[in-house]
Amino acid sequence: MALNFANNNSLSAITTKPSGLSGGSMNLISTQTASSSSTISFTSGIDDTYDEYVFKFINAHPQTDNVNFEFQGSTNGGSSYGVSITSTSFRSHADSAGGSTELSYLTGQDLANSTSFQKLANASSGDNDDGNSGTIHLFSPASTTFVKNFITTSFYIAQNDSVINRFEAGYFNSTSAINAIQFKFSSGNIDSGIFKLYGVS
Repeated sequence: MALNFANNNSLSAITTKPSGLSGGSMNLISTQTASSSSTISFTSGIDDTYDEYVFKFINAHPQTDNVNFEFQGSTNGGSSYGVSITSTSFRSHADSAGGSTELSYLTGQDLANSTSFQKLANASSGDNDDGNSGTIHLFSPASTTFVKNFITTSFYIAQNDSVINRFEAGYFNSTSAINAIQFKFSSGNIDSGIFKLYGVS
């Protein structure tokens, strides 16, 4: 069997993408910047245009120390937030001195068909130079057949100066379309931060 290898000349001759290749590009829908905001809510742009939506939160900084960073969904355009969620949650952790490390399941921070907000961070530091950053993937939110799966990953510094990488996965237990997402801290405002919504084509 003969093996064919591409060379620089053949690659440079490609000027357009073949029609059979799919895209997979992220398309920015909207950006919000927090400034002493009680919540950040995306109430438009989440529909049947895309099968996957990605939310990015960048340096979401709490107004107060030792608070949880959370999100929830809505089926009524943001009039209320409290869709039943079932989820799983774990984290990797290290203290700033390097003396304590851990990889553990977060018992009590997952949800079991609960209408509570899903934690993305707990005991977040309110120090001026600390913030929460991460990503949420939400799949087929406009489906009226299936529940709505999500996957999250986030990084933050806790109020005890531990560094934490958190992972959540779960689903909104509803066959109604999820058409809004809200972010907030469990107490106090979102002092600052950038929030972005993308559709994945």
